[in-house]
Amino acid sequence: MLSHKLFLGKSTISMKNLIFLLLTPLFVLLGSAASLAEVRTEVVEYRQGSTILEGYLAYDDEITGQRPGVLVAHAWKGLGANEKERAKQLAELGYVAFAADIYGKGIRPQTTQQAAAQAKIYRSDRQLMRDRANAGLRFLQQHPLTTRDRLAAIGYCFGGGVVLELARSGAPVRGVVSFHGNLDTPKPRDARNIQGRVLVLHGADDPFVPDEQVLEFQQEMRRGNVDWQMVMYGGAVHSFTDPNAGNDPSKGVAYNAEADRRSWAAMNRFFAELFQ
Repeated sequence: MLSHKLFLGKSTISMKNLIFLLLTPLFVLLGSAASLAEVRTEVVEYRQGSTILEGYLAYDDEITGQRPGVLVAHAWKGLGANEKERAKQLAELGYVAFAADIYGKGIRPQTTQQAAAQAKIYRSDRQLMRDRANAGLRFLQQHPLTTRDRLAAIGYCFGGGVVLELARSGAPVRGVVSFHGNLDTPKPRDARNIQGRVLVLHGADDPFVPDEQVLEFQQEMRRGNVDWQMVMYGGAVHSFTDPNAGNDPSKGVAYNAEADRRSWAAMNRFFAELFQ
């Protein structure tokens, strides 16, 4: 069980906070307390075959003992500031978080055209995509602070598709969360390999994931007998969690603060179920 010294110190608790303490699951409370502690981050090298990858590890060094691990898969411009920030937020909640590198060390597209070209490599070779994701998962699983059988993965846009393929590969994750990710796969029958639960957080007006793809994904989950959920946010388009996506939904890509907040809360509830 997670522990934290904050609960041993002097504090004053308002009636509102007291109600929060009484109604909130212990694991979530401990994660909230951890947000006041020191989050350590490391840039680490690891490998998939002969390819050198460079990921980003985050954890709270004031929590003693092992804890659940969460893999973070990046959007199509590669591992960057947004994924690193999400990893730190997960560490503040009490997890060991590892932002994986799917593209390889030093490959960080700077333009939309470069990003599309890199993403196409992996979307055209789903086995390579799965292998890169599993390499990150193995690093996380083998970290001394991670409880080996308490793992989850989240991904954004391109990374949402990555964590779904990770699940389809039969990886030992308790659950995966896709934020405005691609839902398609060339091997829908592989849904039967999914060992954990699936949560898809989707912009209801996302033009890059058409309704046909949504329906096909739902059918895939049903046929694979998967424990799955899909939450759709009205008015949200692609990249709704990315503050750098602009604020014009007519372009098909835009930040949506409400959808961002609600989807993060949905992820937290999902994790509370996975790791209870």
